[in-house]
Amino acid sequence: MKVAALTLLAGSASAFAPAQTGKASTALEANFIEGTRALPFGSSPDTLDGSLPGDVGFDPIGFSTAPFASFNNPLYVEGNFMSDLEWLREAELAHGRIAQLAVVGFIWPGLFGTFPGVEEFGGVDAYSELNPFKALTTVPESALYQIVAGMAWFEYQRVSRIRAQGKDRVVGDIGIGYPGGFNPFNLNYSPEEYAEKQVQEIKHCRLAMIAAFGLICQATNSGTDVISQLAPAFAAPEYAAKAGYFLPQGI
Repeated sequence: MKVAALTLLAGSASAFAPAQTGKASTALEANFIEGTRALPFGSSPDTLDGSLPGDVGFDPIGFSTAPFASFNNPLYVEGNFMSDLEWLREAELAHGRIAQLAVVGFIWPGLFGTFPGVEEFGGVDAYSELNPFKALTTVPESALYQIVAGMAWFEYQRVSRIRAQGKDRVVGDIGIGYPGGFNPFNLNYSPEEYAEKQVQEIKHCRLAMIAAFGLICQATNSGTDVISQLAPAFAAPEYAAKAGYFLPQGI
């Protein structure tokens, strides 16, 4: 699980646009441009041309210079496929969206409660476990199958659109919310508004991947849910309610 979380974070290194100053060469045989908009120091490869929303010039290792689109990829069709940078963004969006759902899943049960269980399917307390990792052993198997089936359906939709759209791929399109897709809220943005929404989404994705990694580590090491751990942090110690609490105890 921890390895999976690290993989999610690695996708974030594909973001990013350089500032035009001096150039340097590296072992990756890419031209690196000194200075970025992400950090006050360092450099970024010239493959980050600002064509993708949210590019801020952060790719110190040079992921965006490698031929990831064609590497061990059964979907790749030469001449009719996304660029390497778009393929990395596709992965970043997929991981970021999963991470956003994961963060909600970590926090929601502790704040708002869990679903009631049924005696015939795992018992009335089947969904009462707040630690996500422990919950995997208490919920009915049928609930886990539903999650896997839902994930498979969304991934099928994504792969189908990658094949159909080819080099004209709308990066991240799964047929929901994008122009021409399933749009139950009748969203209708101007090109400028849509570009801003794309920037907002990728920022949320990156933040969620970091948050999910932290939540996974904390839940694994503590054995309890995050809300239970936050509550004591806001509780005042007993001596704080007494006059002179600023003095050492016993005085």
